[in-house]
Amino acid sequence: METNLAPQYAATREGREAEAILRACVHCGFCTATCPTYQLLGDELDGPRGRIYLIKQVLEGATPTTTTQLHLDRCLTCRSCETTCPSGVRYGRLVDYGRRIVEDIVGRPPAAAAERYALRRGLQSRLGFGALLALGRAARPWLPRELAQRVPVGRPAGTWPPPRHARRMLALQGCVQPSLAPAIDAALARVLDRIGISLVPAPQAGGCCGALSEHLSAHDEAKALARRNVDAWFPLLDTGAEALIVSASGCGVHVRDYGHLLEDDPAYAERAAFVAARTRDPVEVIGDEWRRVATTIALDRGSQRVAVHPPCTLQHGLKLKGRVEELVDAMGHQRLPLTDAHLCCGSAGTYSILQPELASELRRNKLAALEAERPHVIVTANIGCMTHLAAGTTRPVRHWVELLDERMLDTPRERTR
Repeated sequence: METNLAPQYAATREGREAEAILRACVHCGFCTATCPTYQLLGDELDGPRGRIYLIKQVLEGATPTTTTQLHLDRCLTCRSCETTCPSGVRYGRLVDYGRRIVEDIVGRPPAAAAERYALRRGLQSRLGFGALLALGRAARPWLPRELAQRVPVGRPAGTWPPPRHARRMLALQGCVQPSLAPAIDAALARVLDRIGISLVPAPQAGGCCGALSEHLSAHDEAKALARRNVDAWFPLLDTGAEALIVSASGCGVHVRDYGHLLEDDPAYAERAAFVAARTRDPVEVIGDEWRRVATTIALDRGSQRVAVHPPCTLQHGLKLKGRVEELVDAMGHQRLPLTDAHLCCGSAGTYSILQPELASELRRNKLAALEAERPHVIVTANIGCMTHLAAGTTRPVRHWVELLDERMLDTPRERTR
């Protein structure tokens, strides 16, 4: 694709990167076949190729409009198009950059700007979000059915084993997951403890990884959060912790991008790249340790019919397609077939709040595929997908690590029985 960027963009690193991404696009249109919003709306401008053209026009000096902004807002940033693209177009980076520029020029109506600000502040505050969630759960019996379904029922976390092994890994607990589903990281801690690895929180960090801010065009805020987390995690990773494990794939794909996010910051670039390189999804860690994990699996604990939902951030962002499915098979469960596994469920961070109609339709389609074979349980690897799907079904929706935790024997003595 030929480009002629306006001087104010051509002179910046991000502008030069955007130009390289644009030039990689060969107009083939393969991306439209796997784009969720194009499949629903059938509009070229609601597919990756059309959005690329819109961003190109803006970078070349055209004045964007609220219509331009709408088409970019409708993008889920699921990155399915990246998996499909034969030319390796890094669409995710381009659309985040394009959104920031359009937001700077077009702005937002006061109500929309306030909503986005409230989402960032409310979801990033553990105490504030936890208090609101507790209030919602207390009021759940009296809420309208549709609203009550959006308030997830709490489950006890269970024990988190104290650090006792020479091998240590850090846990990113995130901003909303400790309140929504504390059982996920506690289950991961128990799984790792059984194979000789202690999972420990990094208390100085806590809170948001910055993905929420980045995808809501608050770029400077996202960088500030990344710096705070690097300050907390780098010393621990540099002095013995093997890895930072992120059990929410949506957060994991963002932390893996810290090196790129802070590459222009001389005080943080090297350390941010180090943290990014040490970041792991649970499926990578447990997959690497599977020989030891397998000796603790109790195959007689009852096989379940399991439908696996692979989050977009796991399969398209982290490029770990099929890994959770392999482990579910290895646990001895009956994994059910899933059509259109590459398509997004509609969660996408705050997308389900800001684009409720599209998100609801995508969820209906995804749940129809997941429930087609009547599973006992639906499993996924991202807290956002988990809560979004659970609001539309009566079947349990859980993190796959929780299934593994229930399948493992607790003590060497028990394993010999």
